[in-house]
Amino acid sequence: MEFTEELKRRSGQAEQIIRRYLPALDGPEAEIGEAMEYSLFVGGKRLRPVFMMEFYRMFGGTDEMEVCPWMAAMECIHTYSLVHDDLPAMDDDEFRRGSLTTWKKYGEALGVLTGDALLNYAFELGGETCRKAAENAEETARRTNEARTEVNMMHMLKAAEQSARCTRAMAILGRNAGIYGMLGGQVVDVKMEGQTMTEAELDYVHMHKTGALLSAAMTMGAVLGGADTAEEAQIAKMGLLIGRAYQIEDDVLDVTSSTQELGKPVHSDERNRKCTFASLFGVEGALQKAREDTEEALGIFDQAAARHLPDPFLRELIMTLTERTK
Repeated sequence: MEFTEELKRRSGQAEQIIRRYLPALDGPEAEIGEAMEYSLFVGGKRLRPVFMMEFYRMFGGTDEMEVCPWMAAMECIHTYSLVHDDLPAMDDDEFRRGSLTTWKKYGEALGVLTGDALLNYAFELGGETCRKAAENAEETARRTNEARTEVNMMHMLKAAEQSARCTRAMAILGRNAGIYGMLGGQVVDVKMEGQTMTEAELDYVHMHKTGALLSAAMTMGAVLGGADTAEEAQIAKMGLLIGRAYQIEDDVLDVTSSTQELGKPVHSDERNRKCTFASLFGVEGALQKAREDTEEALGIFDQAAARHLPDPFLRELIMTLTERTK
């Protein structure tokens, strides 16, 4: 199966997983549930949940139910960031992926609340997953104390490890979504609007605003699959590099593509007077930077793959981020 078809298949699987974790709202709050669902399923590549699952498998994870709720949580946070990005107070975009943005369809106030709901629901999913893992670890330890067999000891250790991995995953998600990650990058991006940034300032914005969530998805998958702390640090670094390359590509496409191709307005960076690598170094200079980031990221990936379960699809997915047309 060629890469594009395989990506479509795995993205479809990720979408089905996300749909399973949607909240069932049928009371007075039903409208916010409808807006959440609209925002999540108006389109999207599902890159972050796909990355999370693939890194989980690469690092030896076998029980996919351990990673599924985190995939849904990650996509909720990514979607909330887009919903808020599109608001009049931010980028003031009326279309995304060829459809009306959430605030344009439901109104500005509900647009804000939908983003808030998605963010909060992501941590509800993560918290519930950690709670279940902790309860399972406690129950398994109790049974083991009652009957210290070799099998029970193995189950106890496995349950304790799973609970610890959930705690690490929650910490990674919180940090990368917040002031030290995506939100911090967004703040600097907004603050510097209309000003020419240095390369270091642009690096900060791209590494945090876009890189943080991609890095979190990959790192959480690796951690849930069994990565140690040293491997976690390497995957986190790789994810930031890929995120910067991806954002540079996005900035270039805003200059070189069309609304029909992208499914969203082009030249919005110019309209909003945003400084990008494309405006600072030109299209070719920006693309060269993206290629350098991708090469460094692939070097880290290859080292990890040599020690674990290499996946040609995953490597090609990383490579395609700098060859996008939409």
